[in-house]
Amino acid sequence: MKKFFVFCLLSMRLKAAAQKTPFELSGKIETSTYTAAITYYENLTKAYPEAKLFTYGSTDFGKPLHVLVLSRDRIFDPSEIRKQNKRILLINNGIHPGEPEGVDASMMLAHDLLKAGKLPKDVVICIIPLYNIDGSFNRSGTSRANQNGPVAYGFRGNSKNLDLNRDFIKTDSKNSAAFQLIFNTWQPEIFVDTHTSNGADYQYVMTLIPTQKDKLNPILSDYLTKTLVPDLYAGMEKMGYPMIPYVNSIGETPESGITGFIDPPRYSTGYTTLHNTIGFMPETHMLKSYDLRVDATYKLLQTYIQLVARDAKVIGENKRKADEFVAAQKEFPLEWKLNKTEVNDLIFKGFEAGQKPSTVSGADRLYYDRSKPYTKTIKEWNKFEPAVSIQKPVAYIIPKAWDRVIALLKLNNVKVQELKTDQKIEVESYYIGDFKTGTRPYEGHYPHAGVKVNPVKQSLQYYAGDFVVYVNQPSNRYIVETLEPQATDSYFNWNFFDSVLDMKEHYSAYVFEDTATALLNSNPELKRKLEAKKASDAEFAKDAAAQLDFVYKNSDYYEKTHNRYPVARLVTDVKLDLK
Repeated sequence: MKKFFVFCLLSMRLKAAAQKTPFELSGKIETSTYTAAITYYENLTKAYPEAKLFTYGSTDFGKPLHVLVLSRDRIFDPSEIRKQNKRILLINNGIHPGEPEGVDASMMLAHDLLKAGKLPKDVVICIIPLYNIDGSFNRSGTSRANQNGPVAYGFRGNSKNLDLNRDFIKTDSKNSAAFQLIFNTWQPEIFVDTHTSNGADYQYVMTLIPTQKDKLNPILSDYLTKTLVPDLYAGMEKMGYPMIPYVNSIGETPESGITGFIDPPRYSTGYTTLHNTIGFMPETHMLKSYDLRVDATYKLLQTYIQLVARDAKVIGENKRKADEFVAAQKEFPLEWKLNKTEVNDLIFKGFEAGQKPSTVSGADRLYYDRSKPYTKTIKEWNKFEPAVSIQKPVAYIIPKAWDRVIALLKLNNVKVQELKTDQKIEVESYYIGDFKTGTRPYEGHYPHAGVKVNPVKQSLQYYAGDFVVYVNQPSNRYIVETLEPQATDSYFNWNFFDSVLDMKEHYSAYVFEDTATALLNSNPELKRKLEAKKASDAEFAKDAAAQLDFVYKNSDYYEKTHNRYPVARLVTDVKLDLK
C-alpha cells in the first residue's frame, strides 16, 4: 500500500502542475523525463511567486542547466540574499540519470513546500532538476543491471560519454562549466548531490557520504561531525529510515569492515570542499523498491531543510570563519592516506552472506540471504591524514598562454591579476622529476600520479598580460589543489600541461660528439660529473649514447623549458607592476 500511495500522490501532484503525468502506474513505476520535470517546474513558478526558474550556460547536449530557486521573501538575487544573511542550500539531481530518486523527490518537495506555505525564513533552496540532461535522454531500463527499478531511466555517461561526477576539476564538459557558474554565483553553504548505490546487500534504504571530515576545514568539520551528521541520522530514524555510512567494504561483504570515502575534487563533494561548502552524497540502496528510495530521499531533503533553517546563523558564521581561516592558512595538504590504526565500532544491520554454486559457471558465488537479517558490530576506518603537504607561496605566476587554466580559476571566483609590463621575476620553478601515468584512459585522459618535483630558484622573463594569483583568498584551496602538480586532482595530473614533458630540440650524435669533446675539455666540473656517473652506474658506463646524452643535458644546449612546470611560485613578496 505504501508503494502505491507514494506514487499516486506524486502522480496527482504532477497532474496538478502539468497536463500529463510522466509516471506510468500500470504496475510499473517510471521516473520523470527531463521535459516533464522542466514543464513541471515552469508550472510551479506560474502558480507560486516564491519560485523562480533560472537557466545557466549550456550542456554538451545543447540545453542549459536549470535552477529552481525557492525564496519565501521572493528575493532571487544571490548578492541580496547574502546581504540579508540567509543561507543557501543547493540540491543537485541526476548527475547520474540512472539514479533518479532525487529528480522525483525534489519535484515533490518543491510542490509541498510551496503549497503548504512552509518555505523557511532564513534559507533559500536551489534545486538543479536534472544535471546530466544528455544522459537522461539516453533512456532504457537495462543500463543499471543491479538496480530494482524504475522501469526506465537515463544513462550514466553524458553525450561525450563522460561521468560528470569525475569532471568537477578538469571540466571537459559544458555541463561542468555551467554547474560551476551556478555554484559560484549562488555560493551555497550546504550542498546535497543525490545518488543510488551499488555494492553489498543490507537492510538500509539510505546511506550517506558526507564531505570527508578530515579534509574539510576544521571549523566546518567540527559542526559537521558533532551536530549536523548526528542530527541527520536522528531525524531520519524518526522518519522510519535509519541510515548508515556508505557501505565501502574492505572485503567481499560488510562484515569485513568499511572505510570512509575520500572525495578528491573530481567529485562533487570534493569540489565543494575546496570552497568551504559542506557537501553530502546520499546514496539510496539500489535493491530497495523505487518508491521507498524516493520517499527516503524526500524525507532526507526535508531533514536538511529543517536543520539548515534551525542552524542558519551558526552555519553562516562557520562559513565566514572558515573563509578567513583559509585565506590566512599557510600549509595545505595535497594528498591523503587512510590511518589504518584508528578504528570505530559501528552497529550494522545486514543480511547473512554465503556461497552457492553459480548456474552460469558452476563455481561458488556470493549471495545474500534476506531471510536471515542480522544486527552486528562491524569496524569502520574513517580517519584520513595528509600524505603530502606544501607551504603556500606568496603567489603563482601563470604565462598567458595557459588560458584554459585562467578561465577555470576565474569561473571559481579566484581573483586573478595581470602584469602591466614585461618584467624579470625571481621565482621558484618546479622541474617534473618523476610521475606515473595510467596505461588505459580514464574519463578521456591518461591521468598522472605519484608526481615528484625538483624546485629550482630562477629569474624568469614574464610579459605584460601574464597572470598573477595571490594566495591570500578564501578560494586558496582551489588555487593550491589545482596549481600544485603533486595534488591528487591538479591540473597537471589531468594532463593540462603535458606539452612541457616533450623535448622540442635534440641533436645528431655524429655532430654533437665533437661539441661534447670541446665541452668536456673546457669544463672540468662537467667532466668530473660524467666520470663520477660512470663509476657509480655500471650500465651507464657501458652505454655510449647515455653518456653523450648526459653531456648534452648538462650543457647550455639543452632546452631550459623541458619538464619545467610553467606555473611558477613567487616565494618572496616583491613588488610587481600589475594592472
